[in-house]
Amino acid sequence: MKYLFERCHAGLICLCLMLYWPVANAHQMSTAYLQLSQSPLHVSPFETSAEVSATTPRLYGELQLRWFDLELVIGLDANTDGELSWAEVDARSSEIKGFVKQHLAILSAGNNCDLLLENDIQTDMHFDEGYLVLYFSSNCGLSVEDSQVAALTVQYSAIFTQDADHKLLVNADLFQRKYSGVIDAQNQRYLIEPESNPLLSIISTYIYQGVLHIFKGTDHILFLCALLLTCVLQRVNHQWQAKPQVKRVLKDTAWIITAFTVAHSLTLTATAMDIIVPSSRWVEFGIALSVMLTALNNIWPVVLRLGWITFAFGLLHGMGFAGVLGELGIDKDQKLLSVIAFNLGVELGQLLILAALLPILLYVGKRHWYQKYGLQASSAIIALIALQWCITRF
Repeated sequence: MKYLFERCHAGLICLCLMLYWPVANAHQMSTAYLQLSQSPLHVSPFETSAEVSATTPRLYGELQLRWFDLELVIGLDANTDGELSWAEVDARSSEIKGFVKQHLAILSAGNNCDLLLENDIQTDMHFDEGYLVLYFSSNCGLSVEDSQVAALTVQYSAIFTQDADHKLLVNADLFQRKYSGVIDAQNQRYLIEPESNPLLSIISTYIYQGVLHIFKGTDHILFLCALLLTCVLQRVNHQWQAKPQVKRVLKDTAWIITAFTVAHSLTLTATAMDIIVPSSRWVEFGIALSVMLTALNNIWPVVLRLGWITFAFGLLHGMGFAGVLGELGIDKDQKLLSVIAFNLGVELGQLLILAALLPILLYVGKRHWYQKYGLQASSAIIALIALQWCITRF
């Protein structure tokens, strides 16, 4: 009975790890962009600047959506040749604008603002992906001189049915302040208040996104798991044995987590601030390789002092975090604040994972089955997942 109980524990750990089996592109995100201003963001080639400034609408906007996302919901590729032509886009322009009006709304004092979409459809590129660009204006009654204006609410519901991880990044230059927020499937509205502090909004938004990313970043989670699987064990006579003192476990774990935190904080900040510009393809491959090598090191130990190797691999993971932050978008005027807040969110999520995992490891680390079978089986599963990443990301 005891033998069966131990095997069930080992199987449960393996099953939990298998539930985290990821998609190949762990960091590829579906992101849309919305910019709002009280000044024109675009002058139509058929209008002069004087004509635009004389018009009555006082709210101007620019919406960017991935062509790939629009293909999912509308089906723009009429001849199904895998390539989108301008003729195919132009033929469905009315449908595209109807889709935007159906899923994007701006409210002032609870009333819907009438969005006047420009006829011109334009394109842009973000992270080597094509984007639809639509400009619009509205007569929401905003005035630069009038400080007694109602709050604006942005409501957005596109793409979420097809991609639950889709996000809309909102940047607004209104009420003589700059605002930045994120709309996702869980919270499909963003409130812009004249009297609110936009800095607090930026901090809370990016801390939340940092926490969210560490929980969705399966490669980062499995890297932490691979590191922590041996934190309750020590190598004696070529065998894994439980560490005799909890104090030592906590000390060694703190050293590993600190090394990882310092390393990825450095490269996250440096990459996000454009101090270094690494190749995203090789960063993603390097992250997958780091997970695989760390897991294999648990099975065939070569490096027993994990602090420095954790620091080295942490540098790669920081560049991966920065890639996500870049896709999410950063307010140019609050770039450093956004980076710091996002990094704090990552650390918070990391500590939550550690708090959940460490008590379990302290319990199973004293069991013979874990020392002899559980560690190796769990590490082998992680290594196989990481190998699949390496192949697809190379």
